Amino acid sequence: MLVTITTSCTFSSYEPRNKNNICQIFKEQKKWYRSASTSRKRWGVPISVAMSIIYYESSFKSDARPPRRTCLFIFPGARLSSAYGYAQAIDSTWKTYQNSTRRYGADRDDFDDAIDFVGWYCHKTSVECGIKKNDAFRQYLAYHEGQKGYLRRTYRRKSWLVKRARQVQQRAVMYARQLNQCENELNRRNSFCIWPF
Repeated sequence: MLVTITTSCTFSSYEPRNKNNICQIFKEQKKWYRSASTSRKRWGVPISVAMSIIYYESSFKSDARPPRRTCLFIFPGARLSSAYGYAQAIDSTWKTYQNSTRRYGADRDDFDDAIDFVGWYCHKTSVECGIKKNDAFRQYLAYHEGQKGYLRRTYRRKSWLVKRARQVQQRAVMYARQLNQCENELNRRNSFCIWPF
């Protein structure tokens, strides 16, 4: 029994079976809920917002990368950007996050680090751009364009991005509604987990 409990609570790189149900995601991977809760507590960003951003950035794939360009229409070339991992953070922004939070060993393909990054970034956006932390629509625009790009309103030239940001908002609302129904149960289940040191 002890082995079963411990195994169910440890982290593994996994992709949720049902990405449309946040309760199911967290019931399958209990450490993800703990990580999401810690990020919310640290940065004040709702779990539903952070999870919706991750969904649209990587579809919860730990090793997600942008597609490659093609050379001579045949050979694979360089990737479109250095974005990587759950949060699709680029190299320079990830380095800034590591230095700012002193999480020097943080990895982009580790969910715990990735959701903390999203919380940190949205907090930074709130401070620099005056966007509320629960405003998934505007938070995503700034997440994609950067705070400076958002303030310059570069998203106005990208109708596809505005559409995507509305989808992020809709999913965040859905996730929030679902989480409201199961969070008490998740907290009770989480209290039984034995976390390895």
